[in-house]
Amino acid sequence: MSETGYEAPMRRALELAERGPARGINPRVGCVVLDSDGRIIAEGWHRGAGTPHAECDALSQLSPEQARGSTVVVTLEPCNHTGLTGPCSELLIEAGVGRVVYAVTDPGQVSQGGARRLEAAGIPTLGGVLGAEITAFLYDWLTAARLGRPFVTLKWASSLDGRIAAADGTSRWITGDKARQRVHEQREASDAIAVGVGTVLADDPSLTARDEDGELLPEQPVPVVFGRRAIPPHAAVLRHPQRPIVFADHDLESALTELRERGIRRLFVEGGPTLASAFVRAGLVDEYLVYLAPVLLGGGRVALDDIGVRTLDERRGLRLVSLRQLGQDLLIVAVPESGSGAVIPAAAEHRSGSGDGTGAHTHAPTDTDTRTDTEED
Repeated sequence: MSETGYEAPMRRALELAERGPARGINPRVGCVVLDSDGRIIAEGWHRGAGTPHAECDALSQLSPEQARGSTVVVTLEPCNHTGLTGPCSELLIEAGVGRVVYAVTDPGQVSQGGARRLEAAGIPTLGGVLGAEITAFLYDWLTAARLGRPFVTLKWASSLDGRIAAADGTSRWITGDKARQRVHEQREASDAIAVGVGTVLADDPSLTARDEDGELLPEQPVPVVFGRRAIPPHAAVLRHPQRPIVFADHDLESALTELRERGIRRLFVEGGPTLASAFVRAGLVDEYLVYLAPVLLGGGRVALDDIGVRTLDERRGLRLVSLRQLGQDLLIVAVPESGSGAVIPAAAEHRSGSGDGTGAHTHAPTDTDTRTDTEED
């Protein structure tokens, strides 16, 4: 069967993958098994860390006779390592499947190589079926796997002239209800949310994800606070449903490594300007979410301060991914023009490289940090 002939079952595998958990360190993977006539005889998907992988889930529904000689269609190249579960490549070999079709190559340094292992065992493979579409679906996980750290989204809300607050510091509300609710949905889609300790001291944010009525959404991001000063015992962040993670002496790269080890795949950075600028300066932002309100504020309270750009030739180029109107406000999604392996989605209005790092430091910002955007508490 040609690559085109596998598109329909691969699309079904993608539908199954969407049932898996969008948060956490593991990818969402779906799988279907075809008989010799191309009919789907089993389906499976990965339900989270420690549960059977999609291939295992699907094959568990078949007898050995049904599995032998079948075609396995899976959204991600079968893994080739032992973690909480065994390698899918070995499982497929033991089952005696006849062919494996996958969409996206596994970029993990530990888990990659499943297709090579299958080919070495005499099982033909075909990769790249619906590759672009499923790469977009997995873009955050793929980027995190390639870079060995969480996928970092930096968000701010500002006036059209780039100000995040008026001269007296007031910022509620620059943007409208629809934009602010969209931010809460993006928080819920993230594993963790980061601010500087100066933001905690100045604004006392709760850092929760809430619905339009102010009730907590089902999933809550883990609060992450950067800075050396102590968090007051009465701070709202200490009442968060998730226990905060505090980085006092860690540099940003070390902090991101630790967050990944804790199972954080997506980090949502909200503020303030010092923390945001530190991430930009270090080349650690994979996606920018910029909310623009149709107002002018003037003054010096800007979204970013020093990001290491001294001349126009050193500017940080961005690629526009999407533009969406939310009420009277605009949501701009952009990604770095150049990076070290970031996956750029086809469309990422709800969320989508390290720079060269020349002259950039990656140490945590000072405690003078104030929030990028105090519109959401």
